[in-house]
Amino acid sequence: MTSARTIDLNADLGEGGAFDAELLALVSSANISCGAHAGEADDITSAIRLALLHDVKIGAHPSYPDRLNHGRVSQRLSVVQLQDTIRQQLTWLQDLVHSAGGELNHVKPHGALYNDAARDRHLATALAGIVHDFNKTLTLVGLAGSELVRASREAGLHTLEEAFVDRRYCSDGSLVPRTQPGSVIDDPQVAARQALDIIESGRIAAIDGSIVTVSAQTLCIHGDTPGAVAFAVTLRDALLRAGITVNDPAKPVNAPN
Repeated sequence: MTSARTIDLNADLGEGGAFDAELLALVSSANISCGAHAGEADDITSAIRLALLHDVKIGAHPSYPDRLNHGRVSQRLSVVQLQDTIRQQLTWLQDLVHSAGGELNHVKPHGALYNDAARDRHLATALAGIVHDFNKTLTLVGLAGSELVRASREAGLHTLEEAFVDRRYCSDGSLVPRTQPGSVIDDPQVAARQALDIIESGRIAAIDGSIVTVSAQTLCIHGDTPGAVAFAVTLRDALLRAGITVNDPAKPVNAPN
């Protein structure tokens, strides 16, 4: 739950999807692929330029180096291997952002790396340390209530807890695996209601009917589905009708770090 009537709305972009341009006119933060799981250089550069055009905060979306599985399969990497791949990805994207005249604002892990770091304290600590050493002024985004959020705060990083409006939750606050029926919310009205519940009360119904607490400052919408744009429009309209401003109040848009 957020105390102010404002929320950050983010999307994962630069992955070769068809709706980056439309979504960047609707969100306030963009998590842009670092090329390790998806997206070509042209896709990523275009997403960066469009984010700057719309004054959308630019974040890095690093992953396990696994384009074959879109970064959605867990990998067992040593701390050194993890450091090498994440730092390489962050450096590569940061150089592209700087070349376009912008600044990195945040880091949000992708796919299996995101989910693994949400559960695994050692991985979360290592990942938070890597981001801190790379640039301690960056915000680290993680699943609300997760190990990554705790490790990020302990590392002294500015931290945003994230919730998903188009995904169902388990009773422990984790996301229902995509392999399970009913894990994805297809109805934008239902997703909008879940978003409002998160913002207004911090309590939502889990897939088993129990009530789970979800406190978040940023909400994610997925941009890789056919109805992504209509979904985002419906969600944003519902938020605005409820008097909720779409923006992250914690940091200025595209401010130098």
